[in-house]
Amino acid sequence: MAKRWTNDLTHADVTPHRAYLNRRQLIGGLAGAGLASALGTSTQAASNLKPNDWETITSYNNFYEFGTGKDDPRKHAHRLTTDPWSIRIDGMVEKPGDYALGDILSKMTIEERIYRFRCVEAWSMVVPWNGFELADLLQMAGVKEGAKYVAFETLVRPEEMIGQQYPVLKWPYVEGLRLDEAMHPLTLMATGIYGKPIPNQNGAPIRLVVPWKYGFKSIKSIVRITLTDKEPPTSWNTAIGSEYGFYSNVNPTVDHPRWSQATERTIGGGLFAKRQPTLMFNGYESDVASLYEGMDLRRNY
Repeated sequence: MAKRWTNDLTHADVTPHRAYLNRRQLIGGLAGAGLASALGTSTQAASNLKPNDWETITSYNNFYEFGTGKDDPRKHAHRLTTDPWSIRIDGMVEKPGDYALGDILSKMTIEERIYRFRCVEAWSMVVPWNGFELADLLQMAGVKEGAKYVAFETLVRPEEMIGQQYPVLKWPYVEGLRLDEAMHPLTLMATGIYGKPIPNQNGAPIRLVVPWKYGFKSIKSIVRITLTDKEPPTSWNTAIGSEYGFYSNVNPTVDHPRWSQATERTIGGGLFAKRQPTLMFNGYESDVASLYEGMDLRRNY
């Protein structure tokens, strides 16, 4: 298991929204790299990048439950009711049951993380998430010996999530991680952005964030988590297995069948923004490469 990251910050250390946007040194340069490291950010991934602004982060989204256009989630997600909310945790756990989100949050330490977040279509954002480590939730439920994978499931409510009225994918949306990936300290259950509650279009009220994988792995609006000893199905692997594998790690040496993954552009920089090389594991190679030692990352894409 990866070494547990320990938070030693207090409320006074949290950077205001305005300061995020105006201070590039937060995650660039010597002082910024030090603070970024304290916040759990890989300095390789975030070097010389500043977080995208609130408008960009909340208006350019993939969330097919609300439509396939990038702006559809913002247009339609206001219909989603997120309170009350609970997550069913079942399978190979000591304490299965329906956990109210409020009860979960009362037991968790909410931390602030600045993560580079990359979409498979070769664009990226830098997002300041608020949340807690998935490992803490799994430990609260008690993982039984023999569990190897963690499966996730999104809410199905087509009267509010209008994209579910169409068979774009098989609903509910499902995803999965290996247990060691799920327990890694970079793997976050996000409940906010910039210190504010996470907007519906970004996966309210709680979503997964796995920063070294493509964005579709970070399932939104989670209502079920299942521990299992078998590799679970995932939505995009089930729909188009030749294009989307179970692991879906960011690997610039493996092209998508319809486009190159070797370079990316940052959302918010304009259509003609200069492309930059895509970093292995999205820049978190030093943190997570050991999870895949000995694996063929072209075969296990």
